[in-house]
Amino acid sequence: MTEYYQFPQDFIWGCSTSAYQVEGAANLDGKGKSIWDTFTHEPGNIAENHNADIGIDQYHRYKDDIALMKWLGTKAYRFSVAWSRVFPNGYGEPNSKGMDYYDRLIDELLANGVEPFLTFYHWDLPQALQDEVGGWESKETSEHMANYVAYVTQHVSDRVTNFFTINEFGGCVDLGYGEGIYAPGLQLPMKRVNQARHNVILAHGLAAQAIRANAKRDVRIGVTEDPVLPVPIMDTPEHREAALKAIRDMNAHFTTAVLEGKYMDSYLEREGENAPQFTDEEMKIIGTPIDFFGITMYRPTYCRASDDPKGYEMLDYAKGHPLYDMDWIYFGPEVGYWAPWLMANAWDIKELYVTENGCACQDEMTKKGEILDTDRLTYLRNHHAAMHRAVSEGVPLKGYFVWSLLDNFEWELGFTKRFGIFYVNHETKERTPKMSAHYYRNVIARNAAL
Repeated sequence: MTEYYQFPQDFIWGCSTSAYQVEGAANLDGKGKSIWDTFTHEPGNIAENHNADIGIDQYHRYKDDIALMKWLGTKAYRFSVAWSRVFPNGYGEPNSKGMDYYDRLIDELLANGVEPFLTFYHWDLPQALQDEVGGWESKETSEHMANYVAYVTQHVSDRVTNFFTINEFGGCVDLGYGEGIYAPGLQLPMKRVNQARHNVILAHGLAAQAIRANAKRDVRIGVTEDPVLPVPIMDTPEHREAALKAIRDMNAHFTTAVLEGKYMDSYLEREGENAPQFTDEEMKIIGTPIDFFGITMYRPTYCRASDDPKGYEMLDYAKGHPLYDMDWIYFGPEVGYWAPWLMANAWDIKELYVTENGCACQDEMTKKGEILDTDRLTYLRNHHAAMHRAVSEGVPLKGYFVWSLLDNFEWELGFTKRFGIFYVNHETKERTPKMSAHYYRNVIARNAAL
């Protein structure tokens, strides 16, 4: 059978999760509290007052979950380390039982032919650092992260080759310190938010340097970010050019600073007195070269060419634009082409990964025990086809990680939303493949969008 959407032979198909969303075991084996442990226990912060103390219990069920990955045929698993499981206070004496868990997880992945892609920070800051120094408002936190990264790298770099420093700068700063809907639940003035933004990208740079300095062999370093993805409203030269201007300008505080090692003048002028304080040496650290870039890719934003001095105009979604079971996941699978194209052409990135892509759906089990998530399957299929266009044009997209392997704790929404390709019964913790899991298994087996 001819595969019209065939991917390169070395293309990596994987799955993503994060520690707080899947592990559980919040108080076991010496783990310290994270800001999410605290935040979820404050009434009113989380839908139905859910927490992830037990969660979906991957801490105890990791072998079963890796067996699911093997059944899928996934080549890679992107997971995160819980900082407070390794350093209960964020610094000081490490917790050997915490490190032992990640050793077991990595060994089991490798024994089953699944490549570990390790993320060092996915939002679960040790509570002690929030209490003692103000979390990401302090550069001390950036320095403590570098020490934590150095320690873990020394322990696992004999087996792990691919490392992500931080997952989504905006998720841990803008939503946690600006809007207050994520831990630690603060609503700070913009000047302090901008300084926290600076400190978290400084932590990325320090972490990248710590990985290089402490790795036992050649490793590869990246970051995964949720950039604004300004899809041109039409595929014409003027709208493409507008999108390239927009992606640099709209992501000036995170992605552009990391990839260029400097803040754009337009960003500093916009922020004025609220701009972050920084040194040339810090910007050099922030711009530490990396090997690959991970894109969180759920939806497009639309832009067009404009006579405005910026050269672009961002457009609102039409009222009737299709929407999934989240108020921000608009259906626009063309982003699967444009996201990697824009990243590669705006910054000449040589290696890209889609590190999150998926959607929440109102999954229900039939009387036959099936979950017929045709909505999610359609979402994935169309994104995969759009990605194929990018790859076929030579865009350096090297892999894809579906979000998520499992229904898990969805931050402020608790367990009320389901993103997994495996259904989790939150009472029994039983895992059941959805139709989308069967689809993804076939995609991987045939290495093609279906």
